[in-house]
Amino acid sequence: MFLAATLAILTSSAALQTPVTSHGDGLHGYISFGHEPLPEKGGFTAGMGFYAAVWPLTDKPLAGFQIGLPGSWIQPDNRDNTDKPLAPEGTLARQWKERGPTWSSVFQTVEGGLGYWARNHFRYGPPKFSMNATPQCYDYEVGSPGWSFFYSNSALPDNQLGIAQLSNRILIPPDGLPFQGKPNGEFLGYSWMALPFTDAYAGDPPTGDQSWTCFLSAQNFRGPIAYYIPETWSKIGKLFDYPFLYGRGLDARPGIMGGGAMEINTVPRFDSKDATGATYSKLPSLQFPVDGEGRSVLVQDVTYYSKSALFDQFKSWKNGGPACLGRFDLNSAFKPKLTTRTTRYDQAGQRLEGVEKTFDTKVFEGNVWGLQWFGPQVSKSGRFPQYYKQVGDKRVAVPEKDVPEETKLQSAEFRLAKTGENYTSPSKGAWVKPGAKTGPFKVKLVDGSVVTYSWYRFVDQPSFQQYAWSAEKKEKLQALVEKVHAQWTPNRTFMPPPSGGKLVSLDPALLVVPPKGLERGYVPIVTGQSGKD
Repeated sequence: MFLAATLAILTSSAALQTPVTSHGDGLHGYISFGHEPLPEKGGFTAGMGFYAAVWPLTDKPLAGFQIGLPGSWIQPDNRDNTDKPLAPEGTLARQWKERGPTWSSVFQTVEGGLGYWARNHFRYGPPKFSMNATPQCYDYEVGSPGWSFFYSNSALPDNQLGIAQLSNRILIPPDGLPFQGKPNGEFLGYSWMALPFTDAYAGDPPTGDQSWTCFLSAQNFRGPIAYYIPETWSKIGKLFDYPFLYGRGLDARPGIMGGGAMEINTVPRFDSKDATGATYSKLPSLQFPVDGEGRSVLVQDVTYYSKSALFDQFKSWKNGGPACLGRFDLNSAFKPKLTTRTTRYDQAGQRLEGVEKTFDTKVFEGNVWGLQWFGPQVSKSGRFPQYYKQVGDKRVAVPEKDVPEETKLQSAEFRLAKTGENYTSPSKGAWVKPGAKTGPFKVKLVDGSVVTYSWYRFVDQPSFQQYAWSAEKKEKLQALVEKVHAQWTPNRTFMPPPSGGKLVSLDPALLVVPPKGLERGYVPIVTGQSGKD
């Protein structure tokens, strides 16, 4: 009897001392939507976009946390190639053998959107918007007119700059575009439209005429903000001496999307054991906006466009035709019927069970995609299951009340994100030759950072300086952009308005007015972003 009691005390004591361990692979999965096939005829591959909900996934900014809010991936259509590699030997993606034999899914992508990224430098609560792309088989990424996808404090090398700032009314910081106030399910519209800012040419390398241009639709801003320079996509063939790639990039090929998703990439977790040795885990509290019907409306108005929606009118305008006002022509659009399926989640490679009892993905009336929440506990906020118990080779969702106290998981708090290093640009090369017209200027954003920017003549901005373009080509482009600045003002309608809900507002500090004398043909280029004045 004495021995049994002693063992019980020792067991209880050991349980109370069970350490809570921290890990980085707490949750993974794609909460996704698809859609019916696009019509074989119609060419709805020159533009695509939708309205996505904006809300804070977490109550506090967390370290080591990366989840994309609903977004999409645009790739060049290379479905005619079934066996030849698109990723040259020597590229990062070529090492990913499971993507063979063509590596088409990791050749080139535009995957910008809303979200939280583990390498964000300035967290503030809500998500941010960033226009990310991978032009060279994931060897590097482009996220703004000067920087990569949060991977470096320093600006990209001159020969890897890929985005041309187009708008003269908005700043594009390297850490992404923040939002005003506390958004809770309001919508941001964004579309990628291929536009012919420059002509196709059979040079070295041959390059198409598609400049994939990002349009935003918010409460306080509407219009295009920037575009990917066509050479960003075409130069890979020359760089790797691989002519097969000529004409296969996003500069020349139709774009395909195929749906979208919330990509759950990096989420921290805690593990601990109870007195019996059973393992329990805890995730951060992840919240979703919920309406009176228990729904989280995440995406609406998914639309594809043909070249006659905007490309053709823009090309005619560039060549001396009537003014193109920038409004997308819905007579040249296709809104596919959306589809969805229950998401499979995993934690440290082990399947999670029970999440589907709390919510499931659903396409609602009106061709709207989101989540349907279950149970009387759902009010204005849906909560992703936070606690799990190891059962065999799976982890099963359990209520907080069923987690033994000795695990100490309930009181364990996740590490908060710290302010990152400053983003800096060089004082040489493309940034200073030919250089800015005026500046620098500074503005403080809602995320606490200070953005430094200067005004550059459009064709003098850093991204263009790597190309030996003729004076005639540059002046033709400059003249076109001056017309865009005169006609495409932020109070116009470009994307069709949302079919429901309210629009979110961007941080007003992002919105700028050109200096006197530089109202047309000059753009504000961000040259740095820091945590202090």
